[in-house]
Amino acid sequence: MEKFVLDAVARITTRPRTVHDTIAVDPLTPVVGAEISGVDLSRELPDAQLEEIRHAFLEHHVLVFRDQKLTVEDHKRFAARFGELRPLPVAVPEGGDPVVLEISADGNSTDVDGHGWHADGTSNPELALGSMLHITRTPDVGSGGDTLFANMHLAYEMLSPAMRAFLDGLTAVHDDAVAWQGHTPPEGYVLPRNEHPVVVRHPETGRRLLFVNPAYTSHIVQLSGGESRALLDMLFDLVARTPMLSCRVRWTPDTLVFWDNRSVQHHAVWDYYPHARHGRRVAVKGRRPEA
Repeated sequence: MEKFVLDAVARITTRPRTVHDTIAVDPLTPVVGAEISGVDLSRELPDAQLEEIRHAFLEHHVLVFRDQKLTVEDHKRFAARFGELRPLPVAVPEGGDPVVLEISADGNSTDVDGHGWHADGTSNPELALGSMLHITRTPDVGSGGDTLFANMHLAYEMLSPAMRAFLDGLTAVHDDAVAWQGHTPPEGYVLPRNEHPVVVRHPETGRRLLFVNPAYTSHIVQLSGGESRALLDMLFDLVARTPMLSCRVRWTPDTLVFWDNRSVQHHAVWDYYPHARHGRRVAVKGRRPEA
């Protein structure tokens, strides 16, 4: 393995970990993800405990809370402690909640939400700060329906210094038409399309990260069509083919996962057809990605 790859991993894994007083934090891998215990999300959290969750969120990027029996209002209240809730981009059914996305798949499904590497809604002008998915029913099999999360800070840092310098000046178009290929958008839905830097800085930590994904990114503006396709395919493959970048969350009923949509990509594995999986997702508003 290349020395700069090993050096990038070493920088993350040797970084001092935060000591917590009100929660327990058990990392899922050395580079991304942690299970949080000692928390009841159905109750209003004290400020000290919420602050420790914020620190763990920025440090581990993906937080897993097990055995959380939550109402929709509990779910929304916890998410709102991190910022204004993000409305769904499409009209909701009559009586539905405008900030709650129902996630459901069963034997009648021909596709599922999130099946493929992506960050949520990167074709929009502003990126969601993070998403909270609460799964209430898992497949009626031994396992299935796991979600993978990849650390995009590490993806950038694994690249050679020359490649990082080249990418730093580029921008890419993120187009909802890519995500909707093969499907018909809801009536009246205007497909967003925006240009973002290929490398952005996290707005809270200042760390650089790779900001392209196969679900939304159509092309790199400064390159020819062939050059853009070759470079994007290489970057997409880096995420898909480098297990060291990622953690795997195995869902159990009443698990809530809160991920930093600015720092990670995720991939919902659809390996449980024709069994059913149900949950709901709430997202927190963020801001426009900046180089």
